[in-house]
Amino acid sequence: MKKERVLLGMSGGTDSSMAACLLQQQGYEVVGITFRFFEKDGDTAYLEEAAGLCARLGVEHLVYDAREEFRQKIIRYFISEYMNGRTPVPCMVCNNLLKWPLMGKIADEKGIFFIASGHYARRVTVDGRPYVRSGADADKDQSFFLWGIPPRLLPRILFPLGNYTKTAIRQMARDRGLDRIAEKKESMGVCFCPGDYRRFLRENTEPGAIHPGFYRDVSGTVLGKHEGFPFYTVGQRRGLGIRYQYPVFVREIIPSTNTVVIARSDQMYKKSLSLISCVFVEIADFIGEKVTCRIRYRKQRTDCSVEILPGERAVVHFDSPVHSVAPGQSAVFYDGDRVLGGGIIDQAYD
Repeated sequence: MKKERVLLGMSGGTDSSMAACLLQQQGYEVVGITFRFFEKDGDTAYLEEAAGLCARLGVEHLVYDAREEFRQKIIRYFISEYMNGRTPVPCMVCNNLLKWPLMGKIADEKGIFFIASGHYARRVTVDGRPYVRSGADADKDQSFFLWGIPPRLLPRILFPLGNYTKTAIRQMARDRGLDRIAEKKESMGVCFCPGDYRRFLRENTEPGAIHPGFYRDVSGTVLGKHEGFPFYTVGQRRGLGIRYQYPVFVREIIPSTNTVVIARSDQMYKKSLSLISCVFVEIADFIGEKVTCRIRYRKQRTDCSVEILPGERAVVHFDSPVHSVAPGQSAVFYDGDRVLGGGIIDQAYD
């Protein structure tokens, strides 16, 4: 019998490498693809590592150069969001705008139906419709980051690592003699800005674009000086440079006046929010139903109702107020461990 072909995104890391091994073990003919999005100081070691593993497995390896698209769509977005007083989610936007659409496009060109990644998530079918589902490893579950997969691609998605823990995957790599892959450190932070994003912003904006301004409380009283509004995010508590007898947080950022509004913890709650750039698997999931909303990877699971609007927009009403809602971040909706969709937070309301 002819093997089913699958296009697998391969970064050269532990997870995507072991995804290739598991897919082969399951009987698929794997075609690996590595995207060139950003290369710090011209470092292309990841390309060589992905190609080396593919050669070892007898797998076809493709390379797609998307560096200019990445610069235009992701790096510019990252800078623009901070300069507009918002907190960007570049990895999610990269997934939504580049990775998944490109995977679908290239798979179609190659006549390949299935598309796979090394994410710790699963797929489940409910009433004949496929959804992303949380991974078996609660500590590693990455379903939160996958709300933006185009629904048309969901029937084609495979997550070979979804039923395993990270520890088990590393051990599988060792058992196959892939010690180097097994011991690889996980990538942390934003690929093009792994350190202090403030330095990156200074280096990539006009001189003087970021300059000191004033902290104010919710009544408008000046509390002190800050280094420039793009250097702060809603919900931030540490690194403010001001001290009180009680904890204070960034409540609001006002770019037009270079103002950072500071508030007590009890003043940080919001009852509703609006979303843009929404992706929903099935709109009927939200009609007359309560769902769970998460605005952070591991925190704040709150029941809510969702009003879906035209133009990929929505309004969310929480059953109980939510702390530190940051415009620019993601809101993701669940029914149990099933991802129903999500969007980018535009505004939050008291």
